Amino acid sequence: MSATAPPLRALSGAAFATLLLIALMMGANHVAARIAFNNGVDVATAVVFRSFVTAGVVTAVVLAQRVRPRFTARHKRMLPAVGLLIGVQSLCLYSSVARLPVALALLAFNTYPLWTAFWAALVYRHRPERATLMAMPVILFGLALALDVFGAASGLGAGGQWARIGAGVAFALTAAAVFGLALVITQHEAGDVDGRVRTATTMAIAGLVGLATVAAQGGFHLPTAPAGWGGLAALTALFGTAFTIMFTVLPKLGVVGNSAIMNVEPVFALVLAWLILGQAIAPVQVLGALVVVGAVMWLGMRKR
Repeated sequence: MSATAPPLRALSGAAFATLLLIALMMGANHVAARIAFNNGVDVATAVVFRSFVTAGVVTAVVLAQRVRPRFTARHKRMLPAVGLLIGVQSLCLYSSVARLPVALALLAFNTYPLWTAFWAALVYRHRPERATLMAMPVILFGLALALDVFGAASGLGAGGQWARIGAGVAFALTAAAVFGLALVITQHEAGDVDGRVRTATTMAIAGLVGLATVAAQGGFHLPTAPAGWGGLAALTALFGTAFTIMFTVLPKLGVVGNSAIMNVEPVFALVLAWLILGQAIAPVQVLGALVVVGAVMWLGMRKR
């Protein structure tokens, strides 16, 4: 997602439907990942497959469209850093998906706009916008409801609830923090690189991060059942297809970057995880999810 949003313009029906389709595929990608994790695949293996296949597809698009990359010395320094951050973010987010209900992992990750504002202020001395400061307590309140931080909905109490969700939430928030930093660096140091080229290089480097993790843990952990192979294939295909559409179809439809509409991804994930995985959360947690999604969408769609 872009660190900043362009001025609002009316979306065509085709653009709106395409954005929703991308959000659906990204949500489905994480549900497929959970199926793979439940059947022998580990996080690093999933990141390697997803990243390298996506890098290959986007590189093919770059070559087919005869895009000529132009890298400055600054780009050559900063693009590897962005790729490294995205690699870490990918490992952390999938680690969260492996431990939490999929929708809750994505909701905790959806705090990344707050982290983006934090890093912009810390690294580049940009004062947070008033809208961000207004949205911050709303997002945190909704997240507290969604995660059932006091254990009221689960009946476990705060201690029991955090013993169950603590590691997953920590991974999701780390992913959000790292992603926010990657967005800020991209905006200020590599925003003028063609989006297709930037995605191809970022995914390739993220794949190398995953590959290094695979080597450190002694090798790939491949599926142990047909459902695992299906999940691994689906997460790879869904992620790669979504990113390819993002950088080939959306520009032709007049949509620059990622729209805030795509923040409905956790809602799609909530429905899909309930239908496919049988994951259900309490009504108050659903309410919290809607609060988070609504606040993040408002933050992205506001007029500037």
